[in-house]
Amino acid sequence: MRFVLYLLMMIAVALSVGFGLSYYALTDGRLFGAVQVGPWTAWPDVGSDAPNPYTRGLLAREATLQLGQAEGLRFSASVDGDEQPLTRECSYRVKGNTPLATAWTLVALDAQGRNIAAPDTQMTMRSSGLARLNDGSIEIGIGTSLMPGNWLELTGSGPFSLVLTLYDTAVFSGFSSDESMPTIIRGNCS
Repeated sequence: MRFVLYLLMMIAVALSVGFGLSYYALTDGRLFGAVQVGPWTAWPDVGSDAPNPYTRGLLAREATLQLGQAEGLRFSASVDGDEQPLTRECSYRVKGNTPLATAWTLVALDAQGRNIAAPDTQMTMRSSGLARLNDGSIEIGIGTSLMPGNWLELTGSGPFSLVLTLYDTAVFSGFSSDESMPTIIRGNCS
């Protein structure tokens, strides 16, 4: 009788751990196949011919159209450089260099994946329409209050994430030595 109880207990523990880790891998997504560069996270296998099983599960769960591996790479950040969650009650600066790419876009999204840029403003920042600093780097202000220079105006309140999409890039392919990402710096909070 004791053996049967131990066996049932071991099966229950194994199932709990297995299902728990699978759920975590599919909801958080960073456990397997993700590449973290500062606050930015990307999934290079997303557009490949044979993504790993966890990437397939994440794709099925999100049900979003993804870029092919040769088309580009999407980075997302929901925290700033100090690992604090991004919130619309604060202003931010995205500053630094982006990896080499033909073009890139930066967009702010809410938890449901909706664009939260203010109406009648730029819905996304594009690499072709920015004023750059003297050294060629970028500096973009993000928030609900007016900022000088490049500014992505947001509306509402609550958490958000930034999505930086690099088009026609060789980053993480082994053919590029430039894997630097811009930093996200928290400013004033209301």
